[in-house]
Amino acid sequence: MKDDNILKEKSLAFGIRIVRLAKYFIRKTSVAEQPIFTQILKSGTSIGANIRESEFGESTDDFKHKLKIALKEANETEYWIEILHSGEYMSDDQYESIIVDCKELIKLLTASINTLNKK
Repeated sequence: MKDDNILKEKSLAFGIRIVRLAKYFIRKTSVAEQPIFTQILKSGTSIGANIRESEFGESTDDFKHKLKIALKEANETEYWIEILHSGEYMSDDQYESIIVDCKELIKLLTASINTLNKK
């Protein structure tokens, strides 16, 4: 896969940002709000985990399937980021900073899957 290294690098960096974001917010929020941050932590770190899993896919279809799961997780993470921004947990600057990275992962994953579909 052509974008393999960039996907690995960007998903790892994004996962680290998500862990830091969740850690920061979990400390600052009530127990009732913490499930939101647990969800973004799960979906945001799952992107990279599925990209890594795809490297050792049992077949091209398995490889593609793992990338599709990563794409679904990225889409879910985008949703949680939008919730946090709309709920005024994040400033506009914080939102813009992280949503750009999330959307970039979505574009890279989509392009990789589309390339595999053409083969």
